[in-house]
Amino acid sequence: MTALTLSTAGAATLRADALVVGVAKGPKGPVVAAGAEAVDKAFDGKLAAVLEALGASGAEGETTKLPAPAGLKVPVVLAVGLGSVPDTDESYDEEALRRASGAAARALHGTKKAAFALPLDDASAVTAVAEGALLGAYAFTAYQGGDKKGAKNGGPKQPLAEVALLGAKPRDKEHKAAAERAVVVAAEVNVARDLINTPPNDLTPEAFAAVASATAKEHGIKVQVLDEKALLKGGYGGIMGVGKGSENPPRLVKLSYTHAKAEKTLAFVGKGITYDSGGISLKPAGHNETMKCDMSGAAAVFAAVVAAAKLGLQVNVTGWLALAENMPSGSATRPGDVLRMYSGKTVEVLNTDAEGRLVLGDALTKASEENPDAIVDVATLTGAMVLALGNRTFGIMANDDAFRTSIHEIAEEVGEASWPMPLPADLRKGMDSPTADIANMGERMGGGLVAGLFLQEFVGEGITWAHLDIAGPAFHEGAPYGYTPKGGTGSAVRTLVRLAERTATGDLG
Repeated sequence: MTALTLSTAGAATLRADALVVGVAKGPKGPVVAAGAEAVDKAFDGKLAAVLEALGASGAEGETTKLPAPAGLKVPVVLAVGLGSVPDTDESYDEEALRRASGAAARALHGTKKAAFALPLDDASAVTAVAEGALLGAYAFTAYQGGDKKGAKNGGPKQPLAEVALLGAKPRDKEHKAAAERAVVVAAEVNVARDLINTPPNDLTPEAFAAVASATAKEHGIKVQVLDEKALLKGGYGGIMGVGKGSENPPRLVKLSYTHAKAEKTLAFVGKGITYDSGGISLKPAGHNETMKCDMSGAAAVFAAVVAAAKLGLQVNVTGWLALAENMPSGSATRPGDVLRMYSGKTVEVLNTDAEGRLVLGDALTKASEENPDAIVDVATLTGAMVLALGNRTFGIMANDDAFRTSIHEIAEEVGEASWPMPLPADLRKGMDSPTADIANMGERMGGGLVAGLFLQEFVGEGITWAHLDIAGPAFHEGAPYGYTPKGGTGSAVRTLVRLAERTATGDLG
């Protein structure tokens, strides 16, 4: 991953391949942001005027490259838009800083070292700029050939190799801690992205379980993997029912991070459908190509548990990865089949493409047996949630209004767009089955909420629970923006990590 250093060097004296400065959108044109004073001086105080002449406005995410003038020890200056100038005495919004540094890092692919001279008013700003740069520098090139040193011979440009944060003090405990946290969180988000982007022929349930096991052991995380024999013997009818149509059998992975002084325990449960064809209820043409991303919830859970361990958080965190491949075959579950879940509840399968709720149902019941203080499941669960909230916002449902509000606030704080959603009791009746205890489908309208109600059936009594439907933001098919790449995004990792941090400090609200 891109290296990060904190530097007290001046913008005019540090040697690098590029120098990043911020520019904001003012009422009368672009305004040079704090941190770039020495650069503006090198332009004889006319940096804003030069940028305006080149068409720059300071709009969020806008990047403009300039040849550096005499007086700077870099060949290139990159101005990045921060959005509107904040009100008097107010700092730039952390998400604006995060997105700006991400856009700058993306624009500098192929560069060895860049100095970032963006506004750093406090440790929170250090975290935001560092996170944005490290996330923006991400590139998934594992399957691309060519010259690894650059774009020669058709090879991809390599990510920005090193980021130096100017104005961040390496001997300041808060700045140092902020940078170290950013490195850990960004690294794990990028791990989740790698998993999501890995082709499904290489990331089978067994392969995912192997990656999780190896990484867990490196960081002192206990791991338990239930294979298809153990799942069948244990009565995990939901996971087995989804996975039995594939030649790649399912897995249930348990990751346990514990801290000797922890007073609270969180359980994270992730949907891990490594490829979703829809099963017998086959998806129509045009809807299969990105279904390698249907394990994004499990990737987020895995990354969050590892991050908690690397940060040494004073909270116990258990991750459950419900892994299966949903394929059509002679052995696949059929519409009309009835599955007996791990809880003992029977489910009539009306649509085999509503498979995520089946694997999650088993995992939620298993997680509930340990009676954690709270359970959060994460899943690319429904197209209905995308229709409701779009491609950049995930929905939050919960059996506790205060917990749902806390998660929403946490998500917004770390820069992940989310929205609280209800669990209307009247929608439950639509899942009544004449054959089984419940059907895996209900009313078409409000389908995302129906899925949440189904999951709630498998949460242990008295346990606080929330469900994050990340179907929209988990996989980005458009052009990159800010620190968000094309492909897997690592959605929900930062929210889960901050939830674990808040729980550890007793500051959950």
